Amino acid sequence: MRPPGSIRFVLVAAALAASGWTGRASDGPARPDIGTVVAHVGERVAAYYHRAQQLICLERSTVVPIDANWTVQGAGRTVESELRVELEAFDGGTIPDAQVTRQVLRVNGREPHERDKKDRSGCTDPTPVSPEPLAFLLPGHRDDYRFTSVREGHERNRAALVIDFMSAERSSRPELIEDEYGHDDCFDWKGPIAISGRVWVDAATYDVLRLDRHVLGPTDVRVPWALQRKYHFEPHMTLDRDDLMMRYKGVSFADPDEIVLLPDSTESMTIFRGGLQSIRRTEAFSAYRRFLTDTRILKSR
Repeated sequence: MRPPGSIRFVLVAAALAASGWTGRASDGPARPDIGTVVAHVGERVAAYYHRAQQLICLERSTVVPIDANWTVQGAGRTVESELRVELEAFDGGTIPDAQVTRQVLRVNGREPHERDKKDRSGCTDPTPVSPEPLAFLLPGHRDDYRFTSVREGHERNRAALVIDFMSAERSSRPELIEDEYGHDDCFDWKGPIAISGRVWVDAATYDVLRLDRHVLGPTDVRVPWALQRKYHFEPHMTLDRDDLMMRYKGVSFADPDEIVLLPDSTESMTIFRGGLQSIRRTEAFSAYRRFLTDTRILKSR
């Protein structure tokens, strides 16, 4: 993010997420109420977190600069990273939050350089650590959202329940900050931003099939005086759009045999007015594998 240039968007960066491990449908009424559905979905997310630390995959993230009409404004940048999920320490009986960690393998087909860590060209590269996007469905976070309706639907020809949600706090108070990772002329924001969205879950297992998320209309981002003076920014910028769509697919594993619903792809778009570059990001996830091996104890002779 720079005036003009690429802008880092930690809040929309896609990251490794999963809805849980496939299994039998829970017993209960044929058409449960929204509270029951959300509780089941949260259980599936929690089950995934307890086992996801054994998984690793390849993330291919491509960012292109765009204008307010979504027209491409320059060359894209592709970063391939090795991705894994880590859990925070357990705190009593609460479900720990998960975070996504990345190790960059290639940038535009080459090995990463030391300058990529600070140069403005790496501003939109995925962050080394990012939040797991389905955490809002866990009990510890659900009070921050209102789940307003549930209805029957389909996702990729699969019977689904569609859940609408929005932030419980409707006001937004973001503030522009310089990139915490030190990229030149690169910016982020901090502070609450009201969002709305929709989750498609499997009608039988409650596994997440798709997540859509959007900001609730154009949002003013306050610019501190220090940044106004340093970069000649106006006191406020406008975040017109910040959209994310994330889809999941079944991935087969052997020994033991199981199918896990894991991220397939993401598409996101962020449109800014006021001196910062708008971007479109696409991500693809592949080469899933377990990275922890079983230990065998041999009988002594």
